[in-house]
Amino acid sequence: MRNRKLKSISSELLKKSKESALSAVQIFNNPNMLFKSESFIVLIIIAWTYLLHSYYKSKKIDYRYCERQNQRKKFSKTKNGSYKYWELERCLNDEHNPIDKDTSNNLRFLIGLRHEIEHQMTTKIDDLLSARFQACCLNYNDYLKKLFNDEGIDKYLSFSIQFSSITEEQKDLLKDSNLPKNILNYIQTFDNNLSDDEFNSPKFSYRVLFIPKLANHKGQADKLIEFVKSDSELAQGVNKTYAVLKETEKDKFLPKRIVELMKNKGYKNFSIHKHTDLWRSKKAKEPNFNYGIEVEGKWYWYKNWVDEVEKYCQKHRNELI
Repeated sequence: MRNRKLKSISSELLKKSKESALSAVQIFNNPNMLFKSESFIVLIIIAWTYLLHSYYKSKKIDYRYCERQNQRKKFSKTKNGSYKYWELERCLNDEHNPIDKDTSNNLRFLIGLRHEIEHQMTTKIDDLLSARFQACCLNYNDYLKKLFNDEGIDKYLSFSIQFSSITEEQKDLLKDSNLPKNILNYIQTFDNNLSDDEFNSPKFSYRVLFIPKLANHKGQADKLIEFVKSDSELAQGVNKTYAVLKETEKDKFLPKRIVELMKNKGYKNFSIHKHTDLWRSKKAKEPNFNYGIEVEGKWYWYKNWVDEVEKYCQKHRNELI
């Protein structure tokens, strides 16, 4: 009965999370909205908060504020008597947080930005930070699928059509912006504290190259976005402010190789049998996780699965070393 109740609460939290995320995107894409960035940030933070609350609830992790008094928990409550639940930043700081570092950086940036803009409207922030908003949405959809085996919300959304053109001058928005000084200082300080790899991660800020036209013949479909090869002539001429999406072949690992890698890291008791038990328990071959691919009858694992295996080994270090 208790497990059924926990599952029901987790499901309800996830439903609210998805509704909040959809509302955030729909408001941001509404051309009649003037307060769109501020609204987006508030709603997407709520969406992520409920997402993590749902995850913690499903894992039976208590996400209420409390204090220890004589070996007993005393839960913090509001003046009206309701429990105080963790805000998003506290969820990210927890040792059980399932969110990767680059995605966390993106969320921490939005949390800090919300503190700076919650009492004032900012007109140019929509263009300036849209790449970070885009990354936040893609990250949310990925974790929705990864943590809950959910179909995601991408099926409800598509590219928005806009009347304003996308220009190279956008890179100068920060320098020429009329944003309040406190917001400019916040953005510059946050970015300066990131490493180059963290700043350039698509999970922190998702940047793509737009071109005016793709098809040259009648009857061919025009695409809004073209993915340009990094070694092409066009890519070489692109200002480095924009990211060129490079076509790469993902590294692939057979189970034997993964076991070897773990043994080399000191987990001498890790075996093919343990690896098989692990991927079966996590249903890791399901397509939505994107942990690997079958090629000519053989299953190959991607690097993200190798990382999951290493996390497992670290967690069970005592029995594997």
